[in-house]
Amino acid sequence: MLIPGFATEEGTARFKARFEAQLPRHLRKANGLWVSSIGLGTYLGEPTTAYDVQYTESVTRATELGVNVFDSAINYRHQRSERVIAHALTALIAAGSLRRDEVILATKGGFLTFDAEEPPDPAAYFHKKLIETGLVQPEDVAAGCHVMSPKYLANQIEVSRRNLGVETIDIYYLHNPETQLNAVSREEFYLRLRAAFEALEKAVAENKIRVYGTATWNAYRQSPEALEAISLAETLRIAGEVGGKDHHFRALQLPFNLAMPEALVARSQVWQGRAVTVLELARAQGLMVFASASLMQAHLTKGLPPQVREQFPGLRTDAQCAIQFVRSTPGITCALVGMGRREHVEENLATAQVAPFTIEEFIAAFAK
Repeated sequence: MLIPGFATEEGTARFKARFEAQLPRHLRKANGLWVSSIGLGTYLGEPTTAYDVQYTESVTRATELGVNVFDSAINYRHQRSERVIAHALTALIAAGSLRRDEVILATKGGFLTFDAEEPPDPAAYFHKKLIETGLVQPEDVAAGCHVMSPKYLANQIEVSRRNLGVETIDIYYLHNPETQLNAVSREEFYLRLRAAFEALEKAVAENKIRVYGTATWNAYRQSPEALEAISLAETLRIAGEVGGKDHHFRALQLPFNLAMPEALVARSQVWQGRAVTVLELARAQGLMVFASASLMQAHLTKGLPPQVREQFPGLRTDAQCAIQFVRSTPGITCALVGMGRREHVEENLATAQVAPFTIEEFIAAFAK
């Protein structure tokens, strides 16, 4: 049985009230919800039972330390990441220590995925599961791994709802849609994007998802001439045509960290005739922005230069400094951090005990 409900303003405010005294400015308002400034990502780790156990402990501990954002994707660890989130949250809800309306569950669809473990012959597996069943047409597949046709997305939403154990997913992302640009023309890409948005608006109407967006890697960081570059303005225009002025395209996920600051500094987007950064445009449009790779897959957990470390008083580790930078950046709603072990959760969430920079403090420290 799927857990009913979804994240609400009332529920997330209730969650915020439990932590606001000890975690200053940690939960911030976005799209009508109180969102923790640090979220737990579930990309890293092997698809094994041992990692499942560790992730379950991590999710449980993260809720105890003030996290109400949990991010996954159907292909992460061959669907196992979605399932461990469900296992942990179901137990917490059953115990009465958490309510469904307090947490924000995000996942993604687009990449082909196995089920729990890799089969001996992946090509034969996908042909049997996808092509022979008619779920996917061969021409829908881009780069041998990516599909965003309406029929496929509808199927993936159903599978993710079951994996997560919930009736409604709070945020559903098209996962790296720029992958399609390696196989189709830009004109065809935007036609496919339109069809995908129609499917996602339908899922919203059916209460299967609340809002949707794009989770990207290269799409919004590169110059407009790059192969995988996507225009956010055009994306929003299409969403408006499909869903009207009250369309449900409300979230972006993109890489952002001390070593990858493009979202903040690169004027990769064109808006109202001028070049702007993706964070400027997202802020102007009221979009939530979730930063992936906040620790650059652990590369920023050690070795920060002393002149960088000194900008973060009160923090003990390089990882905490890197997280503080991301969650303090104007326009970033939440810094997503992969945390597959309890000790990583405890170290990283200690960051939230030190208030993030104000805009003025951020500019003074980093606008040089």
